[in-house]
Amino acid sequence: MGFLKGLFGKKEQPKRQLSHPNHLLKGDMISLDDSFALPPQLRGQQLRVEAVNTYEFERKQLIEWVLKGHGNDTLFLSLDEDDETYLAFSLKIPRNLVEQIFDLEQFSDIFEEDVQANLTVQPSIPEQLEQWLGKQYHQINFAQFGYFHREDYRNQRPPQDAEGATGDAFESYLLLDDKERYALDIEVYEGGETDVMLTLYRPLSDIREYWPGQI
Repeated sequence: MGFLKGLFGKKEQPKRQLSHPNHLLKGDMISLDDSFALPPQLRGQQLRVEAVNTYEFERKQLIEWVLKGHGNDTLFLSLDEDDETYLAFSLKIPRNLVEQIFDLEQFSDIFEEDVQANLTVQPSIPEQLEQWLGKQYHQINFAQFGYFHREDYRNQRPPQDAEGATGDAFESYLLLDDKERYALDIEVYEGGETDVMLTLYRPLSDIREYWPGQI
């Protein structure tokens, strides 16, 4: 047996084949199309998967890939899966930019249960955000409850603590523009911490190449 092992050598493990974002793991890389339809934070960029997170809702899970390129921005990728699958790229914005982009009175309507919020983007917005924004948004989701996990729990149920809770509890609010090309995602966590994300929906073909990381 030892002779045969020495003769044929150790069988090399096949390299991972990547052709769809669903299979991305931490350390993998993607390169994006250089189309001017993409904002500069995405256009022609090579991005590395820094982390894989899981959003857990009552009837579904949503995987989030945390991406980093040569710039300072941290980007987030998830998949919008319906009749077709789209890439959903997101960029988190701080409060001072929220105040620049939206009328705060309109924005506060998002959190009123009996009000269907409608937001109009202000005429003067930061240039670097122009391609992340629609012109108007309407609310389609109010206070959807879920848990956020800084772990990859694809195809498995996240572990529960003694009280049956998992991860960081939050409420999700979602608004779409009229053409459903842009979204405004808001997550409000216990204690009041609020994340505001600008989301852009793009075809899967915007990812031009995949590179598996070292396992």
